[in-house]
Amino acid sequence: MSLPVEIVFGIYLGIITGIVPALVSGVLGFVFKYVTGVTIPGLGVVVLALAIAGINGGLLALNDETIRSSERAPAILTAIVVVLMISLYAHAKGDTLGASAPKRLSLQQLRDRTLSTDVVELVGGRGRVTVEVAGEVSDMEGYPPLPAETRRAIVDGDWIFPADLPLAELEDRFAERLRTELDLADVAVRIDERANATVAAAPPTGALSKRVPQGKRAVSVPALVPTGIARGDVVRVIASDLSVDGTVLAARTSGKPEPGAVDRSQATALLGAGRGRVLVLSRGTRREYELTTLLRRTGKRFRKVSVVAGGPLDGHTIGEVGVREAYDVAVLAARHDSWTIAPSGSQPLSAEDQLFVVGSRDALDRFAEVAR
Repeated sequence: MSLPVEIVFGIYLGIITGIVPALVSGVLGFVFKYVTGVTIPGLGVVVLALAIAGINGGLLALNDETIRSSERAPAILTAIVVVLMISLYAHAKGDTLGASAPKRLSLQQLRDRTLSTDVVELVGGRGRVTVEVAGEVSDMEGYPPLPAETRRAIVDGDWIFPADLPLAELEDRFAERLRTELDLADVAVRIDERANATVAAAPPTGALSKRVPQGKRAVSVPALVPTGIARGDVVRVIASDLSVDGTVLAARTSGKPEPGAVDRSQATALLGAGRGRVLVLSRGTRREYELTTLLRRTGKRFRKVSVVAGGPLDGHTIGEVGVREAYDVAVLAARHDSWTIAPSGSQPLSAEDQLFVVGSRDALDRFAEVAR
């Protein structure tokens, strides 16, 4: 056959042979980009496509004596080129689709799963759950050992919460309640879908006197404690004809009353009052934390990342790297010579530059790994 006919035959053979390698390359490109956020190298796609196409020796087939000296060498070589072109094109499209597809399942969403329905108890038409502490309460590294009576109080306590909370919020509420009721310096809590909690705690690092502001007095008042009250809340105690504003130093849902800090002039009158009512006063929204709160509600986090010398970010601009498209994070601020808020795609990046980025926890982990 003439050379043009051989080339046409090779194109036909490459299209027929390259269908399966192209499909596999496209699917792998999509899955790998969607799950990990990383693009498969082109050389890997070439090797995979040739292996699937069954060309003898993979890449070495281009230098195989039987091909170079064969009468049908032009057709076979053309077919190889067509297979590679189709596979690389399919992989590029799959990679693009994986980068643009919405992430409907992430580590944050898995963490936000709610409790199993069989551990929820209906009381008065509303669901509640009792959190059980599983195993021993661990000590926190860097702190003294936890006293035995505090460990027993954590394990034996009645820890009841609303059942319609994501596990992450339930963990935060349980940790804050332990800090408030047992006056712990620090707490780490992990709760599974069966409402079993693993707890690590640190004992108090200071006495009550260190938490009472100067000019204030600590007063213990028996009262009906509002759900979710925590140390530091501003409350109004109403007892008899007395109304006193103060700050919660500690609170317990059972046992002896716990103190709050009030003015000296009001401490004596409050001590003579009987059982009172406690109203929690709103302190409004802290504007400096409002953005952080909104981002956390949507599963986003902040992180500070440094650009290392010789890394994939060094010597490029934000647009060239494609930070948002490739890694699913947004750069809120960048320091090159000085800090730039909401930098554009032309912002240069070099070694020792610092970036404040926002994204999901797994996306930030991937970007930080790339930056290193």
